Amino acid sequence: MIILSGIQSSGRVHLGNYYGAIRQFVEFQSEEVALYFIANLHALNSVRNADLMRELTHDVALSYLSLGLDPARAILFRQSDVIEHVELFWILGSVVPLADLTNAHSYKDKVARGQSPDFGLLAYPILMAADILIYNSHVVPVGKDQRQHLELARDWASKFNRAYVSGYKPDDPEGLRGGVPGVLRLPEARILEQTAVVPGTDGQKMSKTYDNTIELFASDKAVKKAIMGIKTDSTPVEAPKPIDDSALYGLLKLMAAPGDFAEIDRRWRAGGEGYGVFKKELLDLFHATFDAARARHAELSRDPGAVEQVLMDGAGRARVLAQETMARVRRTVGV
Repeated sequence: MIILSGIQSSGRVHLGNYYGAIRQFVEFQSEEVALYFIANLHALNSVRNADLMRELTHDVALSYLSLGLDPARAILFRQSDVIEHVELFWILGSVVPLADLTNAHSYKDKVARGQSPDFGLLAYPILMAADILIYNSHVVPVGKDQRQHLELARDWASKFNRAYVSGYKPDDPEGLRGGVPGVLRLPEARILEQTAVVPGTDGQKMSKTYDNTIELFASDKAVKKAIMGIKTDSTPVEAPKPIDDSALYGLLKLMAAPGDFAEIDRRWRAGGEGYGVFKKELLDLFHATFDAARARHAELSRDPGAVEQVLMDGAGRARVLAQETMARVRRTVGV
């Protein structure tokens, strides 16, 4: 069983990254083969500074290791260190209909939000599909909002197989019922039903795009400023606090243990305490949850060469799998 996922190096790791993905990835590293890559090629769509790109890529690796990823059990690597991603991207792209790209939810959403509709943004799903298919992945963990990307990867893998593999049957992709197996495996989604949609400090989904994050490894001062600056309404201290669309309430629910949150919820609904009291509780929860990882982060930061070695070792292990797939693809297409 091969499981794969990645995270962009387009900003600092924050609470949304952890509860939305990294926490589950650490749990999944007990799978037979778990590959996690830092998607620095994808990040080129938004990061246009070489020094910053290198810094953010290193920071993502440092964050993964600090939060419990074990390079002896999982393969952690930079996307750009495995050139086969780009090679498969081009070959796969030769069978991708343009309409699939222009109609992709993420493309339309980002263009609507003002992002430049350049080639990198348009072709993003093809590179993502290549990321998945190059490792012959069985399972890809995704949130519900990312499911379309995996469906596109499956559609394009099937289209590639139909174009190049004589006897391939889309309803028998593994060739288990008399057909010919495809060159590219169709991966299955592992929908993270419990994946949290983490509210940002402004009430929208926490995202680097919206500049509303609480960074996991920022200074104590910066973390406190972000938490104490969470947007709240003007409900009087003595009144019960509204629950709907409250970022502060949502973050408390996310981070507190169920028994502890029940008491927080009771006090929230009862009134008599201001938002500042609850923000201080959230700050305490943050430190109780992440201070051990923050200490580990500080320790690893003193030895950047060790982090770099983890990435290089991971790339070497990942390339063994990627080269096997590309050898099949090259033979199949005749290059």
